[in-house]
Amino acid sequence: MSVPVGAPGWRADGLEKVLGQARYTADLALPGMLYARFVYAGRAHARIRRLDLVRARRHPGVLAVIAQDDVPDVRYGNAVADRTLFARGVVRFEGEVVAAVAALTPEAAAAAARLVEVEYEPLEPVLDPERALDPRSPLVHPEWESYESLDGIVRRGNECAYVNIVKGDVEAGLKSAAVVLEERYQVDMSHAVPIEPHAVLAQWQGDQVTIWTTSQVPFLARGGVAETLGIPESRVRIIVPHLGGGFGGKCEFHFEAHVAALARKAGRPVRLVFSRQEEFTAPDKVRHPMVIDLETGVGKDGAIAARRATIHMDSGAYASDAPSIGEVATMMAAGPYRIPHLLIEAHVVYTNRTPAGSVRAPSGPQVCWALEQHTDQLAGRAGIDPVEFRRINLLRDGDGMEAVGAVECLERAARMIGYSPRSEKNLPPPSRGRAGEGVANGVACGWWFSMPAPATAYLKLNADGSATLVTGANENGSGAVMGLALLAAEELGIAPGQVSVLYQDTDAGAFDSGSSGSQTTYNNGRAVILAATEIRERLRALAAEHLEASPGDVVIQDGEAHVKGVPSRSVTVAELAGAAQDNGELLTARGAPLPPPMPDSFGASCAGRVAFPAFADPTFFCHAVRVGVDPQTGVVRVEKVAAAHDFGTVLNPVGAEGQVEGGIVHAIGMALTEGTQYEDGRQLNPHLLDYKLQTAVDAPAIAIEFVETQAAGGPRGAKGVGEPPIVPTAGAIANAIARACGARVRQLPMTAPRVWSALQE
Repeated sequence: MSVPVGAPGWRADGLEKVLGQARYTADLALPGMLYARFVYAGRAHARIRRLDLVRARRHPGVLAVIAQDDVPDVRYGNAVADRTLFARGVVRFEGEVVAAVAALTPEAAAAAARLVEVEYEPLEPVLDPERALDPRSPLVHPEWESYESLDGIVRRGNECAYVNIVKGDVEAGLKSAAVVLEERYQVDMSHAVPIEPHAVLAQWQGDQVTIWTTSQVPFLARGGVAETLGIPESRVRIIVPHLGGGFGGKCEFHFEAHVAALARKAGRPVRLVFSRQEEFTAPDKVRHPMVIDLETGVGKDGAIAARRATIHMDSGAYASDAPSIGEVATMMAAGPYRIPHLLIEAHVVYTNRTPAGSVRAPSGPQVCWALEQHTDQLAGRAGIDPVEFRRINLLRDGDGMEAVGAVECLERAARMIGYSPRSEKNLPPPSRGRAGEGVANGVACGWWFSMPAPATAYLKLNADGSATLVTGANENGSGAVMGLALLAAEELGIAPGQVSVLYQDTDAGAFDSGSSGSQTTYNNGRAVILAATEIRERLRALAAEHLEASPGDVVIQDGEAHVKGVPSRSVTVAELAGAAQDNGELLTARGAPLPPPMPDSFGASCAGRVAFPAFADPTFFCHAVRVGVDPQTGVVRVEKVAAAHDFGTVLNPVGAEGQVEGGIVHAIGMALTEGTQYEDGRQLNPHLLDYKLQTAVDAPAIAIEFVETQAAGGPRGAKGVGEPPIVPTAGAIANAIARACGARVRQLPMTAPRVWSALQE
């Protein structure tokens, strides 16, 4: 039986994962394979005075030891070409790769890595993003002006990107306001922490290299390998086996070229698998630390009149994709609200800390956490209940966009949590939880973009009535690529189990930007539907000839084509496909729709907007939470989360619910426990003993409802799903904490000591 879109879902990769049969990169081995080990800087900022690899190369079992002198001297980067594969002259953060070793055993590789001799001259580390902008601050990149960058990026000194939104006259708007509130919030760095660590296996065959890797973006990884090793992309093949999660931490180009260079030098396949500590210190994808300043004016009618905001984003040692994330951060600071006057600035700043990048919904949770606390504070100053204040100010259809479910999400989340207005300060006497806890509800709203991008799908209908889908899309564990089979099956009138998916191989599918930006279903779904529709219409024509009917009267479902209203006059899809093949016709199709145009809400008055002039087909959402706060210890317990999301048309409810549940649990960790502690530019808790993740035991009750609108650009009106669920939860928890105990916590994560300190103040 076919499974209609919108019905409970199905996953082709589910059984082998549940049974433990799935193979990941770290499970792979090739004959003659060597083991890789990296040598890291281990310090925040220093000049390399001497690098000696001789002793390491002489160690028994070692076949290759390389550093920057052994690879092409190429600078690369997503937005700014500011780094080399290995440290060249200077190390800029503790996880910078200085050298790499390949040996017959992991033990020999580790021993040789310890024999690499490096003499450093300490340099003053730059660790504070605000101080880094002082002209007297040391430069993380003294040669920054010589670096190539994308057109439109605004750079200066330690500021690797400056972005703003300018709308109306913010000074006049603030002067006209009845209430003006200024606040500051701070956010610590946090990690993606996928269960599967980074792993890479590289093998050369002549002048071509095949790389198996844990990448979320195989085509971008292919481009990075080609660029940094100086070879054509056609000689680089990237294969991603099953991916054990990524959450943005495996986006962009990472360590594929390092391992490929080792394999070329050694003349053997080489595999690298990170330890858990390396997974914390080496990857250049952590969540940006931030300092967020907000100033908002509200009129006598409760409407927001103007907002000025300044965001300092700590990009760490390299720019990575932070310039575009700065654009997103400014949109998040505007929020899903009607505001006539805006001046929002983001300073993306180099420091000597771990490079930050596209962790799930990059910049979204941090800015939403600050903004939604600010929104509650504004409501209190205006004497309006927080839910009513949002109802007054949220965007609606016609406010420069359509398919806006923001208000309905607010209403549903508030209803599911049992929210009710209380005292004029909106800080009610809390109900009593266990052991004297204060218990209260809090809400937070938000929005997130869908990312238009090119996508192509190839589809063939086999002679036995099954289908094969070939896509460049990447499956990071969310089920998005598996969901594409549902779309193909419904269009072809066959069961999803009859659709096999060939994916995650750059030699098979066409270019795809990868599992990032909530774009897989949004873009690839349109491509699959287009290809499947072409084959379906050909099937209808073939069936019409066979059944002596008009093509318009042919219905294809449940593996058969029959005449409308006459089910007995039928022929199977397999019979049609087999007959077509016997007659020399192969039922194949390609779907390659152009991406929807990117809107431009603010125009040319804004600076630095290279990737996101505005949000395309944004999702809207509201989370409401109930928390208990122990006033004696500051411990916060999340009892329930109610989540309402406008994803447009929900194509796969089970998959969408899984994304919401996972995002909420991830966000609770970020809200209460997950934060990196630093000292002199080095992480103090790069392991799971002190970096506290949430587990299944910690997960609260979760209620979910979907608000369905019709997005203009997505397949059948769908919007992006992957990132939005993580965005508003921390803000809702913060507001619930404030309502429960009267103390507002202005640093994320809101750990028990920070909550307790806020209570004492």
